[in-house]
Amino acid sequence: QVQLVESGGGLVQAGGSLRLSCAASGRAFSNYAMGWFRQAPGKEREFVAAISASGGYTNYADSVKGRFTISRGNAKNTVYLQMNILKPEDTAVYYCAAGTYIRTVVAGPDYWGQGTQVTVSS
Repeated sequence: QVQLVESGGGLVQAGGSLRLSCAASGRAFSNYAMGWFRQAPGKEREFVAAISASGGYTNYADSVKGRFTISRGNAKNTVYLQMNILKPEDTAVYYCAAGTYIRTVVAGPDYWGQGTQVTVSS
């Protein structure tokens, strides 16, 4: 079992930046690929970014490429999402996720966090 706790959400103006963190506990964090999803009001949850267990491979949704960066610190059991040039359409609850492989995270993670709210004002 893996427990995931997100932090770092908040209110920011368009064009600003935020960094989300996800602290993992339970089974060996370094064995899992990790990812971020988001869900805006009235919309389905969508994939944002994923990173392999080693950190050597990443995958991004087209809507965030060039603006968001996913990284991980295995020594700290933490995965990060650096979000730059934020837009109002980035407003959503952001969820951390974990899976056996990066393709597992993208298709359907094994574990989810509770989410953290990100609001971007125009």
